[in-house]
Amino acid sequence: MNRIDQKFQEDHKLLSIYFSAGHPRLEDTVPILKNLQAAGVDMVEIGLPFSDPLADGPTIQKSSTKALRNGMTTDHLFSQLEHIRKDIHIPLVLMGYLNPMMQYGIEKFCKKCEAIGIDGLIIPDLPVDVYHDEFKTLFDQYGLYNMFLITPQTPEERIRYIDKVSNGFIYMVSSASVTGAKNTFGNTQTTYFERIANMKLNTPTVVGFGISNRETYETATAHSRGAIIGSAFIQFLEEKGVAQIETFIRSLRE
Repeated sequence: MNRIDQKFQEDHKLLSIYFSAGHPRLEDTVPILKNLQAAGVDMVEIGLPFSDPLADGPTIQKSSTKALRNGMTTDHLFSQLEHIRKDIHIPLVLMGYLNPMMQYGIEKFCKKCEAIGIDGLIIPDLPVDVYHDEFKTLFDQYGLYNMFLITPQTPEERIRYIDKVSNGFIYMVSSASVTGAKNTFGNTQTTYFERIANMKLNTPTVVGFGISNRETYETATAHSRGAIIGSAFIQFLEEKGVAQIETFIRSLRE
C-alpha cells in the first residue's frame, strides 16, 4: 500500500509541510526532512525549484530562486534523497512543474522516484485530462500517485472528474490567488471548505495556500483531512534555521 494511503487511514488531522529543495542552503534537504519527521509531521512536499513558477507567491518564488543560485538541480536532489528511506518513513511528495520533468525525461524521472521511495507528485501545470490520457499509465507503472489542485472557481463537474481519476488526496487551494501565508481565513474560504466537504468526495482533501498558524490550520482542517503549510515554514527557516523546526511545528498543534 502507498504510504499516502496508509497515512490517511490514521485517525487524526494531517499536517503536511512544503519546502523548496536547496533552501536555505543547498545541503539542508535531508536535515529538514529528519527534523520534520522528528517533530511529528505527517507528510512532506519537497519543491523542485523552477525559474518560472506559476502558482507560487513571493516567499516560495524567492526560496526557489535562492535554491537555484545555491546550485540545486533535479539530479542533485535525487542524489541527496538516494538513501532517504533508511531514515524517513513518512510519505514524501515531489512538487514541481512539468517542464523540468520533461527535460529530465519523464520516464527516467518516474523511475528515479520509485527507486528512491517517492510516494507521489504534485504538478500544478499538468491538466487532469492530459494526465489521464498521457501520463497515468506511466505513473501507475512506477507506483506514483499524482495529486491535483482545485480552487474555489473549479466547476463541480471538474471536481467530480478529478475525484474519479485521483489517488492519494486532492489539494484544495484555499483561494484562487498565488501561495502565501495569511493570519486568518474569511467567510468566503470557510464556505468553500464546507461546500467541498458536502460533496462527499471519495478522495480525501487537504487544504493548502494561506495557512500560517494554529488558527488557520484548525479552520482549514475543520472540513478536510489535513493542511499543507509552505510559505510560513519557508519564512521560519529563513529566520530561525533548521535546528528550530520543532518549535514551529509545536506552535501549530499546541
